Amino acid sequence: MPALRTPNFHETHGNLTPTQSTNDKLDLIIKMGALKYVEELQKKKQSDVLRFLLRVRCWELRQLNVIHRASRPSRPDKARRLGYKAKQGYVIYRVRVRRGGRKKPVPKGATYGKPTNQGVNQLKYQRSLKSTAEERVGRRCANLRVLNSYWINQDSTYKYFEIILVDPQHKAIRRDARINWIVNPVHKHRESRGLTATGKKSRGLGKGHGYNKTTAGRRKTWKRHNTLNLQRYR
Repeated sequence: MPALRTPNFHETHGNLTPTQSTNDKLDLIIKMGALKYVEELQKKKQSDVLRFLLRVRCWELRQLNVIHRASRPSRPDKARRLGYKAKQGYVIYRVRVRRGGRKKPVPKGATYGKPTNQGVNQLKYQRSLKSTAEERVGRRCANLRVLNSYWINQDSTYKYFEIILVDPQHKAIRRDARINWIVNPVHKHRESRGLTATGKKSRGLGKGHGYNKTTAGRRKTWKRHNTLNLQRYR
C-alpha cells in the first residue's frame, strides 16, 4: 500500500497566493448562509431538483383552499428580501388565481357598440395576476396590511402566490421603527389602490429621471403617441 502524501498548497488552491486570496476565499465561505444556496437553486427552475419540487408542491397546493394561511414562507430568501421577518406580527397567506384573460360580461356576445369595442374574448386585464391575488387576500384579511407578495408556483390553470401581511395593532410592529410606517391609517388597503410594488408596476410608476413616458403602461403610451386621431368634422 503506497504511503499517503499531504497535498501542497498549490494543489489544493491552484495559483492563489497563500495570504490574501486564501483569506478572501474563507470569508466568502463563511458569509454564504443557507438562504444564499436556496436563492441560487431558485434561479435554475429547469433543474431536476426544482422541477421535481415545484411539481410536488403544485399538487399539494391544488388540494388546499383558494386562500389559506401558511405557517412559514415557501421561499424564505425571497420573503426576507421583500420585508418579511420571522417574528410576531408578520403573517404569510397563500392564494391561487385563475390564469388567462378576461371575458366581457355581455349577453350572447352582443356589445351594442362600434366594431372597435366588439371584442368579447381575449381581453387582457390592466393589472397583473399578482395584484389581483394581493387584493383578494387583503379583502379576506381586512384587519391586516399587505406588505408585498411573490410567485411560488403555477400550472396550466392557476398561478400561486404568497402574500406578506403585517398586523398594525401588534406591539412588535408598532415598536419597530423599520416597519411601523405601515401602522398609519393612510396605508389601509394599499393593495386596492395600486400602492404595493406590483400595483405601482401596473401603473407605470418608478424612480429616476429616466423613468418617464410610462403613464398607463409604456406600450400604451407609445401607441397613443404614434396613433393619428382625426376629428370627424374639420
